[in-house]
Amino acid sequence: MSIAVYPGSFDPVTLGHLDIIERTARIMDRVIIGVLNNNSKTPLFSVEERVNMLRSVTAHITNVEVQSFDGLLVDFVRKNGANVIVRGLRAITDFEYELQLSQTNRIIAPEIDTLFLTTNLKYSYLSSSIVKEIATYHGDISAFLPPEILEQVEKKINDKNHP
Repeated sequence: MSIAVYPGSFDPVTLGHLDIIERTARIMDRVIIGVLNNNSKTPLFSVEERVNMLRSVTAHITNVEVQSFDGLLVDFVRKNGANVIVRGLRAITDFEYELQLSQTNRIIAPEIDTLFLTTNLKYSYLSSSIVKEIATYHGDISAFLPPEILEQVEKKINDKNHP
């Protein structure tokens, strides 16, 4: 059985993320979305909220599950019996950074491969940071997010801007 881990912050999950998840699910037997609990960042959504959003938007994909993790990615991958890390690439700058990470992971865990998927062109500019920035200034973010979470993201941004 081929098992892949697709790690990230997913703060919030975008249509670009969902595209990578759906494509990975077509080529792997099982996909585990690993939601990073990174103490050095201050995310808009809690880990639990991000896990729940991802579960909502991937409910139609039977071979996908969502878990949170902290610590080393390779430890999380090993714990789940996976041997592939999936990373999405938008631009050459992503590749340079991701190549460094994958080579480092390969030294730490030679049994784990990294699979790079280039993003769909219509999402090549898209990031969670851009979505949050647009939403902060009351811009329309409906073209960037799965419809199931649009209202939740808008409410969270509005609550943050008007405590």
